Order: sequence, then structure tokens, then C-alpha cells
Amino acid sequence: MSSTIEPVLDPFALARELSGKQLIDGQLVASRSGRTFDVVNPATQETVGQAAWGDEADVAAAVAAAVKAQKEWARRPARERGRLVAECGRILDAHKEEIARLVALETGKALRTESRVEAGVLSDAFTFFGGLAPEMKGETVPFNPAMLTMTVREPIGVVGAIIPWNVPLLLMALKIAPAMVAGNAVVVKSAEEAPFAVLRACQLMQTVLPPGLLNLLSGMGPECGAPLVAHPKVGKVTFTGSVETGKIVYKTAADKLIPVTLELGGKSPMIVMGDADVDKAVAGAVAGMRFTRQGQSCTASSRMYVHADVHDDFVAKLKAKVDAMVMGDPLDEATDIGAIVSRQQFDKVRTYIRIGEESPGATVLKCSAMPADPKLGKGLFVQPALLVDIPRDSAPAREEIFGPVACIFKFTEYEDAIQAANDTEYGLAATIWTRDLKTAMDAVHRLEAGFVQVNQNLVVQPNLSYGGVKASGLGKEATLESMLEHFTHKKTIIINMG
Repeated sequence: MSSTIEPVLDPFALARELSGKQLIDGQLVASRSGRTFDVVNPATQETVGQAAWGDEADVAAAVAAAVKAQKEWARRPARERGRLVAECGRILDAHKEEIARLVALETGKALRTESRVEAGVLSDAFTFFGGLAPEMKGETVPFNPAMLTMTVREPIGVVGAIIPWNVPLLLMALKIAPAMVAGNAVVVKSAEEAPFAVLRACQLMQTVLPPGLLNLLSGMGPECGAPLVAHPKVGKVTFTGSVETGKIVYKTAADKLIPVTLELGGKSPMIVMGDADVDKAVAGAVAGMRFTRQGQSCTASSRMYVHADVHDDFVAKLKAKVDAMVMGDPLDEATDIGAIVSRQQFDKVRTYIRIGEESPGATVLKCSAMPADPKLGKGLFVQPALLVDIPRDSAPAREEIFGPVACIFKFTEYEDAIQAANDTEYGLAATIWTRDLKTAMDAVHRLEAGFVQVNQNLVVQPNLSYGGVKASGLGKEATLESMLEHFTHKKTIIINMG
């Protein structure tokens, strides 16, 4: 089966086409109330469209459609489900340029360095999980020779998926692709700031999937997200977002005694030892801080502990690297760094930079240059900032900023670096940079994080188990393990043959 929808490479036109719509039971429809809210281009502050303002009535309609579709879907052989999900990946790959342009428009992420990459991983995730369908296996258990004892994996039913705005395509894929392969139907609640690209992706997949299997709602958290989590027919919730909202989701799910996956915040440490390759560590810092995503990443390496022997060299080279990056229109191929997603986030980031500037003994190094184009004068652009020698107990050093702000600390003793790295409520990601294998092996076991790397800083992608410890969340995503453990129930069956 192939897509019957033609690509639309003009993201402004596509945003207008999708305005006021959400996806319920295979159709693009308005909200039951008819209300909408504006979607704004962060680079210009111009309204590019209106998103449907979903509420409890829309949740009820979407869940009802999902319940109906899931029963027939679960009866299909797992390999057939996998084939259709993989076909979704092929269709999304054929449309990845239009999806990339649309996500750049609504999130402010640069097309070349970020949005096009994310659109590619979106399609890859569906292909990856589609191929895992034959692994939907149970086990035989040697319980009693006179009894055939086995386990089977069965779908949960309807999954509620709540996604954020920073990487909406990827994080949606890591939730809905394994859920559908496992036999579930899904209702997605998109982020208010980024509703269009994920809606377009779900619209494209309707050319393959049965109506009602995949639904997408847009709206505010209290009016749309909360009713989705609380709905009695939703048997599993997977959420990515803030710690505060994650706790609310967890409490609501606890009242229903349903499973939850939570991918929450981070304040990820990066340790650079004195024997490290400084140039590689600097490149890793640029990638790890996600400067091309304006630092808007849960895994951003926002706490850098650098040995005194290489500290000054590291800081100078890091600043030079970021200075060379171009900040500008996200849709311009020359742009490395785009705009902050919203006015609220913009003000939050600038507040943390101001705290750094007012901190005794700290040095704030601002990098890159503001866009020169007057059309971008109202855009939400922030120069990346390196906060050097800021107090370790200050707000920028301890709280998740979710912006292009890195705190850099000098250390002389390895034990001090390990202790400082673990001195946080978060535990999502961590890296260490060293040429010494013994140090590397010691660190990977002692760093309190769910995703630890040595001498590299890869982003999350399919087939790499991803998830945190402590306040960074519950459960894992992106692997066969996550599909089996988070989107199925295990049933034990005993057949007495005596």
C-alpha cells in the first residue's frame, strides 16, 4: 500500500491546511467545542495557524474509536501488524522533508541541523519496531512434566501517549510504534507548541492503518491531557515532560492501578578528565549540550566538570566552536541554531543567564551572534551562554534550564567530580571523557544515570535503551524490551495433560 497524499513542501501552507483539526477515528476533524488556539513561529512571533482545542468530549470520542479499532487489530497476527507499522515508516520517509519543514516552523529548530534529522529518525523508528513484531513471543516453563505451562504476551488495550514539544516526532514514534506492534490502539495528546508536524505524520499513516487505531488530540494539559490519563478505558499511559506534570500523571494513573512510563527531566553531567582528548571533548560538549536544539533537551550536558589541567583550553575551544555557529531563520539552510520555542521558555532561559551574571565569581561567556535579519527582530533568539565558575549550589547549576546554557566547573580530584556529578535529583544521562580504561569503567558504574557514554554523546535513537533513574523517570523506551515490558501483559497458561 502506498501513500495517496502528495507532499506539501511549503510549511506555511501545510500549517494552514491542518489548522483547527485533530485526528479521531481516521478523520481530520474540528474539536467538539469548535475552539482553537494560535500556533506561533518562534523565529518571527507570527501566527502560522490554529490548533484544535481538544477537551474531555474529544478525549471520549478518540478513546471510543480506539477501543473499537483495537479489538480487531489485536486479532491480527503480530507479523501483519509489524508489516503495516513498517509500511508507515516507508511512507513517513517519503514525506520526511515536508515533515521536517513543518516541525522547524513550529518549534524553531533549525532545518539542516535538527529538524531534518528528527524527521529521518521518525521513519526509522517505525521501520525498526515493525521488524520486531516476530519477537512477540512467550515462554515455556518447566513447571511440571504432566502440565504444559507457558506464557503469552497480550496487548494492554488503549494507550494514552502524551508528548513534548522539543522532539515531538521522535518521542511520539518511540511511544506509538511499539504500542501498535504489540496490538494496542493509541490516543496521542500533542504539545500545545508543536501540534502540526505530529498531526501530519499521523494523517499520513492513515493510508495504512485501520481507522481509530491511531488518534491525535491537541489541547491544553488540564483540559485534554488530564482527561486522557483519567479515562477508564485507557489502560496504559506513557508521558514525556516535566517532573511536576509527571507526578500528576503518576498519581492519576495510581488511582486506576494502571502502568505508567515516565521520561522526565535531566541535569546531565559531563566529566572531562585531564588525559582526555580536548578537541573530541569539545565536539562532544557541542553535541551533548544540543546547542543546535537551543539546549532544549532532557539529556543536555548542562553540567560540565573539567579537570584543571585542561579547563582553560576546553573553555576557550568550546566558546570558539559555538561562536562559529550561525543563529538565524530555522528554515534557512545556513542556520545552525534556531529560536527558543515559546515566550515563556525564552523568559525562563534569560532569567537563568541573568542569575549567572549576578553570581559572585562567575564569568558568563555569550557565544554566537544574534541574527542580523530585521525580519527576525521579534524572534525568540538567545545567545548560548557558558557559565564558568558559577557556584555549584546556584539555581542554574542545579535546576533544569532547558535552554542553551552550560555550567562549567573546574576540579582537580576525580572523586570530587563523581560526587558532584551525582549530587542532583536527576539521573537521565551522563558522559565521561578519558583515555584511561580503568577510570572509564569505574565511572560508568558509579555515575547515577540511566544512559551513560564514554568519549561520545549520541542522541537517543531506536535500539538504544533510554530512560532515567531518580527524578528523571520510570521505565525505558526505544527497544524490544520496552515494547514487551511496557505495552503488553504477560499471561501464564497451564494445561493439565494428566
